Amino acid sequence: MYVGTLSFDLLLGDVRSLKEKRSLVRPIVAELQRKYAVSAAEVDHMDLHRRAGIGLAMVSGDAGHLSDVLDRCERLVAGRPEVELLSVRRRFHGDDDD
Repeated sequence: MYVGTLSFDLLLGDVRSLKEKRSLVRPIVAELQRKYAVSAAEVDHMDLHRRAGIGLAMVSGDAGHLSDVLDRCERLVAGRPEVELLSVRRRFHGDDDD
């Protein structure tokens, strides 16, 4: 069994309220969940209207498949014109980890 996680730190464009922030972040989270069957949520910078942290996780029996899906998720978020991807943190855990 392999577990992969991604943590995205995002800078949002011309956002002036938390309501506007939610209107940008929710569709990204929903698209990640729908397209790639990952668990995803807004996890950081909840009280800042121009920053967002999105975390996602996936479990797979195949390390290659897991890596491919994480790559696709990263490209999806990086390709969104309404956000600037400041950083991505990737973690990968396998059966041989202690």
